[in-house]
Amino acid sequence: MKQQIIRVTKIFGWEMSHALWNYDGLCSNLHGHSYIMHVTVKGKQIADDESPKLGMVIDFGDLKRIVKENIVDKFDHSVVLNSKADVAALSGVKQMFDRVHLVDFQPTAENLVVYYAEIIKSKLPEGITLHSVRLYETATSFAEWYAEDN
Repeated sequence: MKQQIIRVTKIFGWEMSHALWNYDGLCSNLHGHSYIMHVTVKGKQIADDESPKLGMVIDFGDLKRIVKENIVDKFDHSVVLNSKADVAALSGVKQMFDRVHLVDFQPTAENLVVYYAEIIKSKLPEGITLHSVRLYETATSFAEWYAEDN
């Protein structure tokens, strides 16, 4: 069989809260979402007849490990805030805010999808490239990152 370039996708989900610093609407308040993220990678199928992964582009388990260890496990049930925000009040409530991530950007879906794409790209094995990341903030709202656009 001829070796093909194939795209494979794995879907991830986690709970995370954020607030938008200096925003002029309701999202300036701390609130949470059930994030869903579709990660699509592409590469050539493994053609080695001796490989237990013959025909695969990447083992779904390997892709799961990369995303789970570097994004899901880190951000699940956490609070993400712009580092410009005055978060001193949170430090006084240690019983509730032990998973706070201060980032140097506004934690919008658009900025988060770029941030997550950069993390994933840096962890992929040789020969596998990140094709796209789709990050759902709500059931009807998402941001997408495509390699071909960047």
